[in-house]
Amino acid sequence: MQTNQISLMQDLENLENITIQTRRDILRMVHKVNSGHPGGSLGCAEFLVTLFNTVMKRNEGFKMDGVNEDLFFLSNGHISPVFYSVLARCGYFEIDELNTFRLINSRLQGHPTTHEGLPGVRIASGSLGQGLSVAIGASLTKKLNNDNNLIYCLMGDGELQEGQNWEAIMYAAAKNIDNIIATIDLNGQQIDGSTDDVINLGNIRAKFESFGWKVVEIANGNNISEIQYGLKQAKDNTFKGKPVCILLKTVMGNGVDFMMHTHEWHGKAPNDEQLEIALKQNPETLGDY
Repeated sequence: MQTNQISLMQDLENLENITIQTRRDILRMVHKVNSGHPGGSLGCAEFLVTLFNTVMKRNEGFKMDGVNEDLFFLSNGHISPVFYSVLARCGYFEIDELNTFRLINSRLQGHPTTHEGLPGVRIASGSLGQGLSVAIGASLTKKLNNDNNLIYCLMGDGELQEGQNWEAIMYAAAKNIDNIIATIDLNGQQIDGSTDDVINLGNIRAKFESFGWKVVEIANGNNISEIQYGLKQAKDNTFKGKPVCILLKTVMGNGVDFMMHTHEWHGKAPNDEQLEIALKQNPETLGDY
């Protein structure tokens, strides 16, 4: 086997180990306070682990201005457990601070906030539908400053039912904002049921393309190799006159069999017995906090 193939296998194994530990972090955080959103967090674990660890250009230390580095904006802020875990395990803050999730006066509130200065968090994202607009503003700032780094934004599919998104989608294409990659988590679930039952979103790819976006699809958004390939495709299409959208098809609750494919775990914490079962399905890899 060639050296580069061995290296790729080692990198993949490392990302898989981080993902398993991230799932453990998510489960333990929401269980401890009997509150939080495990379903969407588990579904996006592979994507955010891959994005932060192998794709984004990140500077050492955290500065809010984000000059000369890629920036990430989480729009669907309720999946804060996965965001906090990834940030901590990338060194933005101490891993043991995950113990403070959703506690009074904690920097790790249920939805990310900025007033306590948590490294890695650039916007408060409790209200859905706003993240893409902010990300577009950051993209324009990069262009005005001749900063050739990228802006990444993650959104939920149910979140597309918010009208502000479509103003932003229209604006980005009209202004040729081509240094942004907006990812839609297509898990087909939201708090009240499936997206098809609540408000059917129709053909999302056709909608983005009709608005003037370049669209990349990741058919298995819980497969790290497919995520890496899809992100490379997306990056290869930046700075070509169009904003880029990734349609990331994930499974809500991925990695925990009784949480998968259902909206019921959108915002419900596991009890003691359920936590034990879930953790056994995700054996410790890097050490709990």
